[in-house]
Amino acid sequence: MDRRKFLAGGAVGAAATTLAAPAIAQDVRQWKLVTAWPKNLPGPGVAAQMLADRITTLSGGRINVKLYAAGELVPGRGVFDAVSEGTAELYHAVPAYWGSKSKGILLFGSQPFGLRADEQFGWLHHGGGQALYDEMYGRFGIKPFLCGNSGPQWGGWFRDEINSAQDLKGLKFRTTGLASEMASKLGMAAEAMSGPAMFQALQTGALDAGEFIGPWTDSALGYYQVAKNYYWPGVGEPSSAEECGVNQDKFNELPDDLKQVVQLACESLYNPVWTEYTTKHALALKALVEEHGVQVKMFPEDVITAMGKAAAEVIDDLRQDDDELVRRITESFVAYRDSVGGYMSFADNGQMNARAGVLGY
Repeated sequence: MDRRKFLAGGAVGAAATTLAAPAIAQDVRQWKLVTAWPKNLPGPGVAAQMLADRITTLSGGRINVKLYAAGELVPGRGVFDAVSEGTAELYHAVPAYWGSKSKGILLFGSQPFGLRADEQFGWLHHGGGQALYDEMYGRFGIKPFLCGNSGPQWGGWFRDEINSAQDLKGLKFRTTGLASEMASKLGMAAEAMSGPAMFQALQTGALDAGEFIGPWTDSALGYYQVAKNYYWPGVGEPSSAEECGVNQDKFNELPDDLKQVVQLACESLYNPVWTEYTTKHALALKALVEEHGVQVKMFPEDVITAMGKAAAEVIDDLRQDDDELVRRITESFVAYRDSVGGYMSFADNGQMNARAGVLGY
C-alpha cells in the first residue's frame, strides 16, 4: 500500500511508517458475508461472491469481505438472524425466505402475478418501496438492499404430467415465499427446503414436484435426472429479487463514503446479475431439451386461471393483515404494479408480442 511508503527512508520516514501502520490497520473492517447458498452455485452463489468482491474492491480494501457459504458459519436459513444479532455483518439471500418474520417481507422478493425484475427495482427506487423496505427490516436491525434478480422463475419440475388444476390437489410441492401461499390455496402441500434438498426429495418421492429458480441453476442441481416435466410460466415468481442485508449498527458506524460503497456495490450488481441469469437460462434450457430429454410444457389454461384466483386471495389476505405496515407495503406494491403494468401492456408486452409474431430478420 502506497501509504506505508510515505516519507520512506530516514528517521522521519521510519517514524511515520511506524505510526501509520496501526492507523491503517484500524481503518480496515473485516466483515463476514453469510449466504443462503452453496459456494459458487450457478446464479445466487456466484452473485454472492461477486458482492463480496465488489464491496472489497470499491472500498479500496477498507471493508474486507469474506464469504461464508451456507453451513460454513451458520445454516443457509439462519443468515437473517446471524446479521440481525451481529454474528455476521451482512448476508446474501432472498426475501422469500423470511416470511416467518413478517408476511410483508415477502413482497420485496417476488409476488404471484407480480413485478418483473425491472419493475421490482423501479418500485423500490421510484415508487416508494425502499422506504417501506427499510422500515420493515429496521424492526430487525437490518439495512436492506436489492443486489440482483433471477428474472422470471419457472413453474417447476413435476414427476407426472399436469392436465388440469385438479391434478395439483394433494401434490407435495417445494416452493417459497408468497408462491407457497398460492400453492396452499390450490390444495398443494407446500414444502420449504434448500435447492440440494429438493433434489433428494424428488428422487425419493418425498416431493411430487418443486420449483427452485430456472434452467441455469436448476441444471447444476440436477433436477432433470429425477423429473422430466418442466413447466412454465412461473407465475408464482415473475421475478425473484436477491438481497443484501447489512447489520444496521455496523452500517451506521460507516463513514458516509463507505455507506455509499455498500449501496453502490449492491445496486451496481442488480443488472449484471439479472442479465447473466437471462443469458445462461437460455443456453441451459436448450441443453436440457436437446441433451437430457426434458419435456418443456405450458401449464393448461385452467391451471393458470386457478393460480390467478389463488394469488388474488393471497393479496387480499395481506391487505387485511393485522400489521398496518404489511398493509401499507401491499397497497404500495399493488399501486405500482397496476400503474406500470398498464403501461407495459403497450410498451414491452406489445413489442415482445410483435417480435415473436413477425420476426423481420
